[in-house]
Amino acid sequence: MAKKRKRFLERMQKKFFWVTALLTCGFIALIVRIWYINDKDGKRYEKIVLAQQSYDSIEIPYRRGDILDRNGTQLATSEKVYNLIIEPKNILQDDKVKKATISALTKYFDLTEAQIEEALSDKSSLYKKMLKKLTYEQVKPFNDFVATKDGKNVKGVWFEDEYQRYYPYNSLACHAIGFTVSGNVGQGGMEGYYNDELNGINGREYGYLTEDMTLERTTKEPVNGYNIISTIDANAQNIVEKKINAFMTQTGAKNVSVLVMDPNSGEVLAMANSNSFDLNEPYEDSAIAYQFNSEDGDVQAQIDALSDDERLDCLNKAWRNFIISDGFEPGSTYKTFTISGALEDGALKGDEVFFCGGKLDVEDWTIKCHNHEGHGQVSIEQALMQSCNVALMQIAQTEGRSTFAKYQNVFGFGKTTHVDLYGEAAGLVYSEDKLNPVELATSSFGQGLTVTMMQIGTAFCSVINGGDYYEPHMVKQIVDENGGVINNIEPTILRKTISSETSEFMRNALFEVVSNGTARKAQVAGYTIGGKTGTAEKIPRGNGKYLLSFIGFAPVENPQVVVYVTVDEPNVEDQASSGLGTIIAQSIFQELLPYMNIYQSDTENKSEGADVGDQVATPIFEGNVPTEQLSEDLQKSTEEGSSETATEVSTQEGQSTEASTETTTQAATETTTQATEETTQAAEPAQ
Repeated sequence: MAKKRKRFLERMQKKFFWVTALLTCGFIALIVRIWYINDKDGKRYEKIVLAQQSYDSIEIPYRRGDILDRNGTQLATSEKVYNLIIEPKNILQDDKVKKATISALTKYFDLTEAQIEEALSDKSSLYKKMLKKLTYEQVKPFNDFVATKDGKNVKGVWFEDEYQRYYPYNSLACHAIGFTVSGNVGQGGMEGYYNDELNGINGREYGYLTEDMTLERTTKEPVNGYNIISTIDANAQNIVEKKINAFMTQTGAKNVSVLVMDPNSGEVLAMANSNSFDLNEPYEDSAIAYQFNSEDGDVQAQIDALSDDERLDCLNKAWRNFIISDGFEPGSTYKTFTISGALEDGALKGDEVFFCGGKLDVEDWTIKCHNHEGHGQVSIEQALMQSCNVALMQIAQTEGRSTFAKYQNVFGFGKTTHVDLYGEAAGLVYSEDKLNPVELATSSFGQGLTVTMMQIGTAFCSVINGGDYYEPHMVKQIVDENGGVINNIEPTILRKTISSETSEFMRNALFEVVSNGTARKAQVAGYTIGGKTGTAEKIPRGNGKYLLSFIGFAPVENPQVVVYVTVDEPNVEDQASSGLGTIIAQSIFQELLPYMNIYQSDTENKSEGADVGDQVATPIFEGNVPTEQLSEDLQKSTEEGSSETATEVSTQEGQSTEASTETTTQAATETTTQATEETTQAAEPAQ
């Protein structure tokens, strides 16, 4: 019996061993299979499980990157704000919780019991947004109360993070910076051009209830936008805007614009227009008030009477950046480029003398100098100093239309500079085959063609820096939130315009313009300054309306800064004098040069001889003004350029709310209208 029992136990042990072995192998296989499935399809199954359970998801917003000036000063930033969220399902779990929560919400926030009860009517909800964009100061007292013993019964309330765009200096550099609309869409300026770099990627928090009603959360962190370090100097910008405001208060004009550049890099240090607006409130009445005259009645009443389309039109005018988007006849500042091209191409040697008798016969027309009495014998330097139209016409005749057209192209006129801002106009110049004698003559002193301030400023930098044409730019670096460099935007030389020898000649000649020529009012004690004045009568001719300008640089021996000023229709009885632009530039130089640590030199501008006075624009044609016809290819290129600019604006701006879409359409329409006006302007000779 014992033997039989022993055999039975041995048999059972073997069975047990094999069963155990098989089960172990099965478990191992199951574990391997589960590991394989989890590794290969875990995320998919996780989504299936979550889809079968009660869950919600919350978007976690990214932080739009800052725009900084070249010294690290914040020009645009994003401040954290908070949305008040309640969870009806959790608040209604207990009468004590409900009572305590409602009491706290009505005490610390601008909410009524009726509003809260209405939200709680959706009993199964875990997400009801009650208030938006609360500040930290508004939220803190509530959070402090909840952390106390008295607030322990407050449940189902939390705060959702959000970011609001904020401009610490309000209107400072408004046209250069731009602003944002709903959805973090940049409008104009750097906000628009670098919209993709400034924006990030939203994160998301997924919450779901398990079988035992435990709330579990899974978080995907947001990716914040990059920061933009601009070329703008906030202090230089402030100096410029202060001087513009002083002029507008004392004298006034339709518009005053100032462009400040580093001639050795193409960097824009300041960019300002007199008609500024608060970037924090770009749609407010204050942005368009300057467009209305109190003599026509109460300004606010005029604004209130506007239709939606009329108001939108006014806003577009306020947001428009004259410096890059508006074409105008440059007048005598253009003489700088006519002479530079003639010298560089060998049409002039530098020692030529011209005679000005006050007028010059060109084909069947008599074209006058602004000095109808004539300047007599003038050298090249004197022609620039005294802004002699007759000498410039003779210089243009000497170089011929082929060379003249060549240097129009070399200096970038008739095409965009590709500055990193949307909405840039190309201006209009005559093609070589349409530079007939009269067109060549008037173009030589900057009339009958149109340019932008950015074109003149960039080309002028190349004239005085040794001949290097830098691509103008608004941004130096793009960095991440930790300061890591994503993109270094180095100065880019696009081409050589003139030789260093020609550049030296022009620097000295422009120095004489300020010392003894039409720009004496630009002198600053202790500094060497060079520059050129300009006047241009606006279309229609004979209306007494002028755009005055001055472009200058310092110091002459080693240029560090270029300042370009335009004054559109100053509020003075006689607008024809060029002095106002020079006066504004002088006031800017006086404060800007010490700030930039540009030290006074041993030499300075010293005037000798009689003061030639300001350049004064006078009628230049005897008899009827000839009608100038633009070639079909010029008109075609204008239309193409306008279309391209409008497309850029539309692509960049037409991505936000309905209001911003309307703005984009209007901006594109204005661009096309401006090009049409420029065509008309270029098609008639200037005075």
